[in-house]
Amino acid sequence: MRRKGSLLREFPILVIVALGVSIVIKTFLVQFFFIPSGSMENTLQVNDRVAVNKVPFIGKSIGRGDVVVFRDPDNWLPEPYVADENKYLAKVKDAFVAVGVLPNPTKQYLVKRVIGVAGDKVECCSKGKKLMINGVEIDEPYIFAGNTASDTNFNVTVPAGKIWVMGDHRGASADSRFHQDDINNGMVPTSKITGKVVGIIWPIKNLSLVDSFSSLK
Repeated sequence: MRRKGSLLREFPILVIVALGVSIVIKTFLVQFFFIPSGSMENTLQVNDRVAVNKVPFIGKSIGRGDVVVFRDPDNWLPEPYVADENKYLAKVKDAFVAVGVLPNPTKQYLVKRVIGVAGDKVECCSKGKKLMINGVEIDEPYIFAGNTASDTNFNVTVPAGKIWVMGDHRGASADSRFHQDDINNGMVPTSKITGKVVGIIWPIKNLSLVDSFSSLK
């Protein structure tokens, strides 16, 4: 039987090891994000927490249909508002950020679905009022009920190192379509991608994997 003093001495070491493992997981494997808006409804709901796969070899093979989290490419989002709060609560939040439970508030992230990858010609809309990729109409069963493929027409070719993204709730998503006058012409550099959303982990009632829809591959 271990002595109580021995356990007390080992406890700080166990805490440090646990934090170290958490930081490694956050940095190289999985990170968790909070969904603040309805731009990806009904695939993702407001206040959902999602798990994002950051494994490098998977991140480099992001494909059409994948739902990805990425850093703001070029001022797509307004500057974050940081409210004054209790200093002790702030330290707790900093700890959660460090281990990956909460995203870093100083870094702006978005979540969208990949529609076009390097070399793709993406245009809207066909006579059937659908998106076309490389001249072929695509089915998009994930689009929010009542929305069209797009309220605006566009015709773009995705360059190397970029992706074209759109929200599933097309009527409530300021995505690639709305930023074609920025430095990336609405594209998202692959270097900005944090990872692929693999599942919803909270709330429990929404627990599920997130489909990449092979129909877009």
